[in-house]
Amino acid sequence: MARRKKIYEGKAKILYEGPEPGTIVQYFKDDATAFNAQKHDVIEGKGVLNNLLSEFFMTGLGNVGVPTHFIKRMNMREQMVRACEIVPLEIIVRNYAAGSLAKRLGLDEGGQLPRPIVEYCLKDDALGDPLVSEEHIAAFGWASQQDMDDILSLALRVNDFLSGVLFGVGIRLADFKIEVGRVYDGDFQRLILADEISPDSCRLWDIETGQKLDKDVFRRDLGSLTDAYTEVARRLGVLPRGGATPMAKPTLIN
Repeated sequence: MARRKKIYEGKAKILYEGPEPGTIVQYFKDDATAFNAQKHDVIEGKGVLNNLLSEFFMTGLGNVGVPTHFIKRMNMREQMVRACEIVPLEIIVRNYAAGSLAKRLGLDEGGQLPRPIVEYCLKDDALGDPLVSEEHIAAFGWASQQDMDDILSLALRVNDFLSGVLFGVGIRLADFKIEVGRVYDGDFQRLILADEISPDSCRLWDIETGQKLDKDVFRRDLGSLTDAYTEVARRLGVLPRGGATPMAKPTLIN
């Protein structure tokens, strides 16, 4: 089967023209990057795990009424999603002090925040995805006030769902990043969850031990990234416990 036309290649995924009008195929790469791609490696099987985990989370969110771009998983590395116009923002939801928030505010990593904090960054790799305020967003027209209200509501719904599901398997959701897209039904616009949800875009800590089960394993050289992602997948039932993993060749938040 001929490869479809490539639309875009990012650090962790390649987007191809979909098989049906209004669809896109997301291909999950094995590339791991950190510090705005200053650190890079190819880790066999990472793309397979992220594809399976993103399918699991997107399907679960859709089942509780959160609109997403996910349509179906096509194979071990690809999924079909609905084409949408991406809002040029990264939306970060933080439940615990970690990463850039801890550095900016001088907080000890691991402390629970008084309430979930939602932050926005401009999607621009050349600028290092800078933190922006709602004032910036309104002034430069990146999103309307109604968009921002809807984005905040969507982000907190995603947080509630992910936190509960992960807590049930002994994992603490420290923070995560999402992207949002616009879709149009005639003149009517609505916002949907886009991109992916995986350990690449979340900070996940074992509740009992504090072990990191996310991309910080790669950022900080803490061990095997595939072992960490596989553990998350096994706990969630995406992989059978003690069974074969999809590592054999079936071919971050700042």
